[in-house]
Amino acid sequence: MAEQPQSYEQARQRLVEVVQTLEAGSVPLSTAMELWQEGEALARRCQEWLDGAKATIEAATASEPSEASPAG
Repeated sequence: MAEQPQSYEQARQRLVEVVQTLEAGSVPLSTAMELWQEGEALARRCQEWLDGAKATIEAATASEPSEASPAG
């Protein structure tokens, strides 16, 4: 299995590489299974990063005062 990506972008790029390799069908079954497992882990990790970013944005926007408040 490949070294863990350090960022979302690296994980996403590695996931693209894994999918392309699997779609090409040019690897033995045992390698394909290892790649599939790596791809599943990468997809989960990317989703965790996206969920975290969404939560951060939602928290930041929820704590901001409304810009639509009436001016005195």
